[in-house]
Amino acid sequence: MTRGTGASPLLVMADIVKRFPGVVALRGVDLEVLPGEVHCLLGQNGAGKSTLIKVLAGVHAPDEGRIAWNGTDIQLSHPQAAMDLGIATIYQELDLVEGLTVAENIFLGHERTRFGFSRRADAARETAALMARLGHPEISPSAEVGSLSAAGQQIVSMARALSRDARLIVMDEPSAVLDSGEVERLFTVIRDLTADGVAVIYISHRLEEIRTIGDRVTVLKDGATVATGLPARETPTSEVIRLMTGRAIEYVFPPRPGVTATEPLLSVSGLTRAGEFSDVSFDVRPGEVVGLAGLVGAGRSEIVETVFGARKADQGTVTVGGRTLRPGSVDAAVSAGVGLCPEERKSQALVLGDSVARNISLASLARFGRAGWLDRVGEREAAEQQVKALDVRPSKVDAEMRTLSGGNQQKVVLARWLLRDCKVLLLDEPTRGVDVGARSEIYALVRRLADSGVAVVVVSSEIEEVLGLSDRVLVVGEGTVLHEGPSTEIDEHGVLDIIMRGDAA
Repeated sequence: MTRGTGASPLLVMADIVKRFPGVVALRGVDLEVLPGEVHCLLGQNGAGKSTLIKVLAGVHAPDEGRIAWNGTDIQLSHPQAAMDLGIATIYQELDLVEGLTVAENIFLGHERTRFGFSRRADAARETAALMARLGHPEISPSAEVGSLSAAGQQIVSMARALSRDARLIVMDEPSAVLDSGEVERLFTVIRDLTADGVAVIYISHRLEEIRTIGDRVTVLKDGATVATGLPARETPTSEVIRLMTGRAIEYVFPPRPGVTATEPLLSVSGLTRAGEFSDVSFDVRPGEVVGLAGLVGAGRSEIVETVFGARKADQGTVTVGGRTLRPGSVDAAVSAGVGLCPEERKSQALVLGDSVARNISLASLARFGRAGWLDRVGEREAAEQQVKALDVRPSKVDAEMRTLSGGNQQKVVLARWLLRDCKVLLLDEPTRGVDVGARSEIYALVRRLADSGVAVVVVSSEIEEVLGLSDRVLVVGEGTVLHEGPSTEIDEHGVLDIIMRGDAA
């Protein structure tokens, strides 16, 4: 039986309309959430999910429509109004303060005080209890948030929502940076919450999760509700995809024609960075896709960031086309034709306050220099070509970067390196937060790049994705390469078996 069945709605959002300059983001959205249910909100990137939850969080005021809470119409004029009602939102791009401790982040805005004095011991004790509840007692209340992994920061953001005694928690892509074990712990926490009557709005592009944790489903497309109240377990995945995209899409990876080149374009030899990874070596030939598979925290992101020069290796070399790169130099890597699409695109790749055109041209500004002046017309035309080729939405290159959905922001990062004509492309979680339609487009793009002679390295937490995209796969565990071989000779079970054993090849 669906949790919450028979109860009056906790939340009703009816005919919600939200306009921005030149864009109608929401065109009359309806959403009803019952107490104690997990209500899954689905839709492609740009469908309006992020705008809708920001309306619910009090970040944006709707232009039309009504919101009712426990049967009473309400106005959410600011975020504090939503939090006072018991509505907590965990955003996909975490809004933590890296310079503060875990405890300080969790109780930021509702500090534990007495007679005007901070009660740090109480905050630390409550933080420790929250971390234990979330299955991460090893995260210290006094640890600085900036020192934690992406998965650790996600846990802190969840703990902050739980600290407010929320009655409705919105989770936007909560599993995107979690490994399989952490996802199971997340689902356990969600089940505990709903058993206590707390409602959860769950947003995810991993459709298999919806059937596992969801009760009912609402689907958005082009800013409008196309289906609502669908039973999560009984509705076929193919039907959900059809509603989201208007067409049937399957996760079909492009065919791999095979690699004919023998000389490597990228050579990594003995790369070591103390405390993160050691003695990593691999080659990537022109036209080849090499995948790094492993659990969150295995050192995969650190490896590709070091190859790119964003981190400085303690030992080892990175060679591109026979040219050894200077360690710790992004300029040297970019000059040699290396591009990186990092895991955290908003904080590591994009200038959110600048235009789409400028974000695309950032790595190629020298191309548009004219006697000390920037050829803005040429920059705009080049950006428009990339936006059209990758179907970035909205297609206006003057749009501010922060107004694009996560999937379209990812396309802009890819467009930057396509414009640069890079020889080596490093993709760290390229489909994180990307819907099923855009995933297929990115998969096809990766294959087209490889077919054109680009050497591609892919990091993904989804083992199926690594195996489906790659010609060869490296299994990484605790900073060590445990296995290397053709992707066709290993399956997901084999990868996990290698990781669990921890035996180096």
